[in-house]
Amino acid sequence: MINHPIFRIVDFRVVSPYTLEVAFDDETKTTVNFLPVLAGELFGPLRDLKLFNQVRIDTEVHTLVWPNGADFDSATLHDWPQHVDALTDQAREWERKPV
Repeated sequence: MINHPIFRIVDFRVVSPYTLEVAFDDETKTTVNFLPVLAGELFGPLRDLKLFNQVRIDTEVHTLVWPNGADFDSATLHDWPQHVDALTDQAREWERKPV
């Protein structure tokens, strides 16, 4: 069983293309530039800014979701600076794989 803190996203705002300021229920905010991780079958389509900007908060699980089913764990978003390098490396791997 994975044991990590549960954070709920309570608000967000677009601060620039592919970049959101995300507010959490513990009263912290994190600015997330998603562009380096937008690759692969699920996240790659979010490079279309029109689709990316359709982001919303899922009221059941309290994380960010997109119409194509893409989402990110709210704990990952909360601690984005600790995860972004590994996620960027993973995105590069997805780009290398043939479709």
